[in-house]
Amino acid sequence: MDMALQGGQSRVNYAFITLIVIVATIGGFMFGYDSGVINGTQNGLESAFELGSLGIGVNVGAILVGSAIGAFGAGRLADLIGRRNVMMWSAVLFLVSAILAGAAGSSAVFIIARIIGGLGVGAASVISPVYISEVTPASIRGRLSSVQQVMIITGLTGAFVANFALARLAGGSTADFWLGYEAWRWMFWLQAIPAIIYFVALLFIPESPRYLVVKGREEEAERVLTRLFGRDEAVRKVGEIRQSLAADQHKPRLSDLIDKTTGRIRPILWAGIGLAIFQQFVGINVVFYYGAVLWQAVGFSEDNALQINILSGGLSIAACLLTIAVVDKVGRKPLLLIGSAGMAVTLAVVAYSFSTATTAADGSVSLPGSFGLIALIAANLYVIFFNVSWGPIMWVMLGEMFPNQIRGSALAVAGFAQWIANALISVSFPTLVTWPGLAVTYLGYAIFAAISFFFVRAMVHETRGRELEQMVG
Repeated sequence: MDMALQGGQSRVNYAFITLIVIVATIGGFMFGYDSGVINGTQNGLESAFELGSLGIGVNVGAILVGSAIGAFGAGRLADLIGRRNVMMWSAVLFLVSAILAGAAGSSAVFIIARIIGGLGVGAASVISPVYISEVTPASIRGRLSSVQQVMIITGLTGAFVANFALARLAGGSTADFWLGYEAWRWMFWLQAIPAIIYFVALLFIPESPRYLVVKGREEEAERVLTRLFGRDEAVRKVGEIRQSLAADQHKPRLSDLIDKTTGRIRPILWAGIGLAIFQQFVGINVVFYYGAVLWQAVGFSEDNALQINILSGGLSIAACLLTIAVVDKVGRKPLLLIGSAGMAVTLAVVAYSFSTATTAADGSVSLPGSFGLIALIAANLYVIFFNVSWGPIMWVMLGEMFPNQIRGSALAVAGFAQWIANALISVSFPTLVTWPGLAVTYLGYAIFAAISFFFVRAMVHETRGRELEQMVG
């Protein structure tokens, strides 16, 4: 149903915008599923490929190599071939990765498959938010952009549920399942279904009107904007986009990230890089990638550990829905500050709980007294604080904080930084569990959460309610 904006022919087509957001954020679902599926497959990988802790870290982290490359390349590629076309290529990469990873007969083939999937993850992670920000009204842009994180967590949770169900049906992740293939292989193959849906759905949404204006296709951009906002608003927006680009008519390029008057990197880019890095340095993907292994390490069974993953995923979705309800009222910066403070405290509690762990004669590890329950509650509160703040807000900010001329290039650099930080945290975790141990590792994440609070206060500026053409940097 259309709703009037200002009377006359200016009307927001909320039904069409909702459809576009749903389709675009399937990329977020794929991002989440591809990232989370590894959580329940590590026992299978270890037995199939005879991997040690370092080998597990490399196999788990392989997706992050592709993600960093995909994020960097997608930002620039989106300026060349369009936002929608990049998302379509990412859907193809997801499909290829799913099939190849499940069929891998060696660690090398599996790593290649995960790198291919990472290319799709990286592309979807940066292009879906910017595409959504470019086709939605400023008044509700934050809540619609936050849907990306909901879909990422939904994908993660979907992977956790699928992993749990397959392991339960087969009698374990390494047990044989349908057609004689181990359950962990089917955990990857299931991803082919949403990948195909994503590709087909993308055929039914338009290209970003801001990309079309940059390419000189203003009539096409006006048609898209008319369908989104009505004729009057479309004409006005095309004029605003054209004016925002008028001072710099050359094609977007990486050198635009250097301020021509000072010869230094633009401050807005440093803010974007900082947001991207701190989102990972608080350790969230340790929970998502290694949750099953983590909880088994402190005494929970594989079955219970997989159920805890599902609980964490459900709480994450609920937290993201809260963000959607308040982000355009409260603003981006206050939520980031609340999240930083909350994560710092809860991570410190988790670290202290893990410091009490004891090892029995048979090598099993457990937390004494009520510390197991305290660690579980604190870890899930940490997940809630992350997903009510840094989880969705970082993607919202990266999608909207950069001026039109540098948006693609800035996203390329910030997205690359985000995935490199992700790789550093994820690949190092299996080794850190051995030394210096879970307590010190989680204390480190708590310290980064505390630092992120002061970073936001000093470097991040509120973008709530501002049109993309008003962004400066």
